[in-house]
Amino acid sequence: MKQNYSTPFEYIGRQVDVRITKNTIEVFDSGNRICSHPRIYGPNHQYSTVEDHMPPNHRKDVAWNGDRFRQWAAKFGENTQAVINVFLSNFKIEQQSYKSCRALLNLADKYSAQHLEAACEKAFTYTSRPSLKSIQTILKSGQVKRSPSPTQAPRSSEYGFARGSQYYGGDELC
Repeated sequence: MKQNYSTPFEYIGRQVDVRITKNTIEVFDSGNRICSHPRIYGPNHQYSTVEDHMPPNHRKDVAWNGDRFRQWAAKFGENTQAVINVFLSNFKIEQQSYKSCRALLNLADKYSAQHLEAACEKAFTYTSRPSLKSIQTILKSGQVKRSPSPTQAPRSSEYGFARGSQYYGGDELC
């Protein structure tokens, strides 16, 4: 049997007994049935997962799917959406990519949507399959230039060390 069935997360690492019938998979701990699943037939490595079996921090991923990530990424731009498509295709099981997808899109909170899109575009100049780490590196290293903030005053001198008359003790010229 090469199918995968969930059990409640509280039983991680514990040895359990499994009873397999023609139609059902049952899991027991110390003689008490802790869960059951309809038996899966067909190609190997299919999954039967019950949401209640997941720890609370994993349940938040259930609300997500590939289409939702693609739609969210499309708001940033076509390069961000293309990176999300790469992430979603990196794993045999799509849900395994959701953490990377969320982390990528959350970079826009730190760097801005425009910088995220530019970093994704730059990442594609290096490889056809960019990683989260490569995009983070592009952003952290400043390979995508930030525009000056609007509160930053323009410099009065090309060299930046011209002093006004106040520095020399007044407004009068000597």
